[in-house]
Amino acid sequence: MRIFRTAFIVSGLLFFAAILAAGQAAPQKSQAAENPKVSQFGRYSGYSEPVYDSGVRTSHYLAMRDGTRIAIDIIRPAKDGKIAAGPFPVIWTHHRYRRAFTANGRLVSIGDSPDIQALIKRGYVAASADVRGSGASFGRALGIFTPEESQDAFEVTEWLAKQPWSTGKIGMFGGSYLGITQLMAAGRKPPHLTAIFPVVSLFDIYSMGAQGGVLKDDLLRTWSELTRKLDLEQIAAPVDDDKNGALLKRAVEDHKGNRSLFDAMSPLRFRDSRDPLTGSQPNLEWQPAGHLKAINDAGVPTYLWCGWFDAFTRDGFLMFRNFTAPRRLTIGAWSHSPKDPAIVKEEFTLLAHEEMRWFDYWLKGIENGIMKEAPITYQVMVAPGRSVWKTAHQWPLAEAKDAVLYFQPGRIDSVASANDGRLGITPPGRIGLMDACSIDHTATSGTSTRWDNTVGGGFGYPDMAANDAKGLTYTTPPLKAEIEVTGHPVVRLWASVSAGDADFFATLEEVEPSGVSHYVTEGVLRASHRALADPPYDNLGLPYHRSYESDIAPLLPGEPAELRFDLEPTSNVFDKGHRIRLTLTFADKDNAATPILSLEPEVKVYRDKAHPSSVSLPVPGGKIEVGQPGTTILILIMVLVLVLAAVIIAFTMFMRSKMKNIGSS
Repeated sequence: MRIFRTAFIVSGLLFFAAILAAGQAAPQKSQAAENPKVSQFGRYSGYSEPVYDSGVRTSHYLAMRDGTRIAIDIIRPAKDGKIAAGPFPVIWTHHRYRRAFTANGRLVSIGDSPDIQALIKRGYVAASADVRGSGASFGRALGIFTPEESQDAFEVTEWLAKQPWSTGKIGMFGGSYLGITQLMAAGRKPPHLTAIFPVVSLFDIYSMGAQGGVLKDDLLRTWSELTRKLDLEQIAAPVDDDKNGALLKRAVEDHKGNRSLFDAMSPLRFRDSRDPLTGSQPNLEWQPAGHLKAINDAGVPTYLWCGWFDAFTRDGFLMFRNFTAPRRLTIGAWSHSPKDPAIVKEEFTLLAHEEMRWFDYWLKGIENGIMKEAPITYQVMVAPGRSVWKTAHQWPLAEAKDAVLYFQPGRIDSVASANDGRLGITPPGRIGLMDACSIDHTATSGTSTRWDNTVGGGFGYPDMAANDAKGLTYTTPPLKAEIEVTGHPVVRLWASVSAGDADFFATLEEVEPSGVSHYVTEGVLRASHRALADPPYDNLGLPYHRSYESDIAPLLPGEPAELRFDLEPTSNVFDKGHRIRLTLTFADKDNAATPILSLEPEVKVYRDKAHPSSVSLPVPGGKIEVGQPGTTILILIMVLVLVLAAVIIAFTMFMRSKMKNIGSS
């Protein structure tokens, strides 16, 4: 197990270290004349000004309906040390990673975040409450995003709306867990919840945590260890009235009864599995997707903020497609908790301005034009450190059509994999063609993946060629022109497994002329979960695997079965002269729980006319210009055939002439 990371890194939208590294993102000029009116993506001035110079924090307990006490911080605008009377709109976050704590002898709270400071100075009250069972709050956490937790969010929202310093317009903010709690709160339909801004948030917990039936065990285990350490060792700051810390100590005693998320979720192998302790179906209920109708009935305007390398990338687009309230979506070339200073500065500068524009419009009624813009803003990754921002009115993109690349025979001399196969636009025409290899359980996408980064780890994929060598690969010839892939790649496999089941990890990569292979995106499906079903929400036309226990069907040895699954969406430009590669491995040992059998099963992937295995890529016009597989060889064969035919004709004519001469003599 890698070194434990503290909540200072992974505390959702607080991202204290990251934001502080980015510096003050919001404009600080106080004179409107010096700030002409500008309101566009990532830029905002002249519509609201920082008329206050600070915020004053107080902290206390709120009693919930069952008597459980919830710790909450309130930070009110102030000038020259004097708290302003208001009333003000309120933004708050339902926090899992401590609403406040002491670091290096200094109290750290939500008010230290520059984006929240900017809002406080512009006349917002900011609040942060520890969820029950965490921080300084009392109670036990028997799961995540439970009905009890969501009902707490309802009560906190309505309490904030009734305070004399509140206008009754309540917004919510926060990332990761703190983003998901916003969606769960909306599902409870608090009358005064006016707008939310969930950052890097989950929609369907099973489709992420047990994607394709394959458990992300490392992510769950690391998160469980992290939160337990925060709950019992790196404890939160006490509330103001708890002078001797006695109440905090009692709250921590409650936390000893918290349940490990890994212990709760890892036995639930199927989407409809039932938790014996709570009697609930967590993969259906402990998630926003399970409350979609209620969320839509609430009609809370929602700004979704996502990253191409997040664990929840697909979720952002699903929420945008399925939510019916006014909404926006921004997705950039960043991970869940970026570490690179340049990326941090870019993301959080943009985020700070977008939060101001969103809350000014919905909570203050400032007509800044944000709802007149295209609702989707996305970043196209052109090359490392180089990208371009684009906008769209719908998703998937209207201009993106599926270009199908088929698995093809013949080595392409690009990687030392078991088959080094080709990927091309020509459908297979022969019968009985396939590739085979044994499962290599040492295959891994690394220890600084999108999944590691979601729970505080580093981010950065290595050259994938070493991992490619442990599976089957299909690679195009060099591209004749650059091609932008924006959307959801879909893999269609025909496969059989000697052991009756296997995990199919598909990785889309971009290969440089030097042979270095860069990770682009990935997907996974356990073969026994391959049955397709009608989704309970709009699944963007992508394959949906219900993964109920009754849906599970092993593969029959030697009999090919069809497996269709999507990869995490992406927006990547594959350069001219580079290659596109799809790699199939059958384990990801550092990130997923693949059963290890005593014998190494053999996997067969079929690629013939009856079983045309392929990958579909969403590209403009649906066309990719690649060299045809074996073009040079085919030309040589044709030349040889013509030469041979000419020789045969010449020889035949010679023999006929000779026989004629013999006959005449």
